[in-house]
Amino acid sequence: MIEIFRNTKIDFMGKRFIALTFSAILTVIGLIAAVQVARGTANLGIDFAGGTAVQIKFNTPIQLHEVRKALEDGGVRDFDLQELTTENKVLIRVKKSGASIGALSENMISVLSQKFSQGNVVVDSTTEIGPKVGSKLRTDAMWAGIAAMIGILIYIGFRFQLRFGIGATIATFHDVFAILGIFYLMGKEINLLLISALLMIAGYSLTDTVVVYDRIRENLKTRFKKSASEVVNESINEVLSRTIITSLTTFFTAAALFVLGGEVIHDFALAVMLGIIIGTYSSIFVASPVVLMLGKDKSLNSKK
Repeated sequence: MIEIFRNTKIDFMGKRFIALTFSAILTVIGLIAAVQVARGTANLGIDFAGGTAVQIKFNTPIQLHEVRKALEDGGVRDFDLQELTTENKVLIRVKKSGASIGALSENMISVLSQKFSQGNVVVDSTTEIGPKVGSKLRTDAMWAGIAAMIGILIYIGFRFQLRFGIGATIATFHDVFAILGIFYLMGKEINLLLISALLMIAGYSLTDTVVVYDRIRENLKTRFKKSASEVVNESINEVLSRTIITSLTTFFTAAALFVLGGEVIHDFALAVMLGIIIGTYSSIFVASPVVLMLGKDKSLNSKK
């Protein structure tokens, strides 16, 4: 593989306490966000809060403010409008409506058909989720995340040692909570698409962590005269080029989706981009230091 860095001697472990403090702050913010999601007080999408989403296609060019005014004049309240860049399409979302969800979507379609003429308005799709279904989806998403973390702990613990499994699990939890916390602070919508991105980030972070762990395990078997912190530092430096090249390649792909993929997957691509950055950081500054601290330095070298 191409090496963009050769023979680096960066003291990553010497900076681990600063990094872990920063990571602790990110994790706390993420935990607060998770509590708010569980309580239903975050900016939840209709997937979790219940509501309706209608995608409308106009046969002639239309201005977004005209659609907004038509809906307001028709008595529709608390809606979000999202203009799709292709084919004059608009996505209308209404969350936590007290009215019948089916009647709400029909009312919006009727209002727009009367305002812009029946032949100009085409309904592409309608999504309707009741509050009870939304609550169940929210609970199921949380259990899916917990199950994924338990699976990671078992897999890494079996493949390496238990302390490695604990380190990988903590790093993955860190990545997921960090992205969730950032999205919460940004006021972004928490929906199933974001959950999909978080599970993808967990998988990516685990893969990156396993590469670092593999080199640490190999070096611990042969470099007995060095302390564990020195071996961990050397191992991270040896795979640094691979880590950065892989992360940059994946990041550029996600960036292309972010710029060219359209509004529908905009937040998904943003979450993946942030996840790649944080996942790369955590494999070095979270997963590795946790293993080092659990191993109490020299004891890491005891198991061959």
